[in-house]
Amino acid sequence: MDWYQKHGYHFISLSDHNRLSQGEFWKQVDDSLSHYAFEKYLDQFGPEWVDYQQEADSIRVRLKTLEEYRSLFEESGKFLILQAEEISDQFEGKPLHLNATNLLNVIKPQGGSSVTEVLQNNINAVLQQREITGEPMIIHINHPNFHYAITVEDMIALQGEQFFEVFNGHPAVYNLGDSVHIDTETMWDQINIAYLNNGKPPLYGLATDDSHHYHTIGSQWSNSGRGWIWVEADSLTPSSLIESMERGQFYASTGVTLSNVAFRNNLLAVEVAPNAVSYTIQFIGCGLQDSETAVLKEVTGYSAEFELTPDLLFVRAKIILDEPPPNPVENIQQQFAWTQPVSYIP
Repeated sequence: MDWYQKHGYHFISLSDHNRLSQGEFWKQVDDSLSHYAFEKYLDQFGPEWVDYQQEADSIRVRLKTLEEYRSLFEESGKFLILQAEEISDQFEGKPLHLNATNLLNVIKPQGGSSVTEVLQNNINAVLQQREITGEPMIIHINHPNFHYAITVEDMIALQGEQFFEVFNGHPAVYNLGDSVHIDTETMWDQINIAYLNNGKPPLYGLATDDSHHYHTIGSQWSNSGRGWIWVEADSLTPSSLIESMERGQFYASTGVTLSNVAFRNNLLAVEVAPNAVSYTIQFIGCGLQDSETAVLKEVTGYSAEFELTPDLLFVRAKIILDEPPPNPVENIQQQFAWTQPVSYIP
């Protein structure tokens, strides 16, 4: 929380596998890195705050719950923490992970007889909790290329899935695919072609950190600051953020900041925040009868716009900075922003 707050984030969701930041949980300090992290924790927050037990060379630390640490960081209108869980299920050894954000109660992995059924059962469990509690919640599929566990076909069959990680900052998730597996951006487009042709709402793209390591930095580690979203919302509250996200009023980024994204009167306009370098702005989409997307227009500069016509299924913008991110994974040598897909409105 301290890292994200100091780096200018407005909201953050910290998740763990099949667990919320509730109840009592103790962490064994059992290696040099854990000892280093513990000493930093103790030094920053003090022995009055840190709960730990020490016997000889053995140290156990009680992890604080969200309600215990929330007040240290949250500021109204400035910084918000959303409770979340990474629902971690599997089918025939394939890891199937989904992030559920703004949950009230932990959801146990639901299981199923296929990859699609496992995903759908867990999606349904989140939607059911949302309906019962009245609390806004969202769920999204994590890193589909992690162990290449989730295919386009698995996701096309889903109902109620509206969000998808087009980028994940963990070094083992293969955003770029390989010689026999497609990249996540191509996945995103193929799913949207199927979704929109079948009358489903569009699938929106997220960029996330999936950060695990806060004390060692490098391409082999899962660090903070690699992927995030910018949301256009009326206020910094869970309901306002989620309502905006469900309308597609956000963009995903790995380093590019946009000063404006607007879709009005079938005109998609994009403007990059002022900078000394140039950007490539691509408008990517497909026609009503097409089976794959293509770059429909490309502009070099700080702003561009694209007018949608009735013969197009959807269009989205991709903004490219031809410089490597400060701490890249997968040898990615550019920085990106992705706007959400939009369709022609008669």
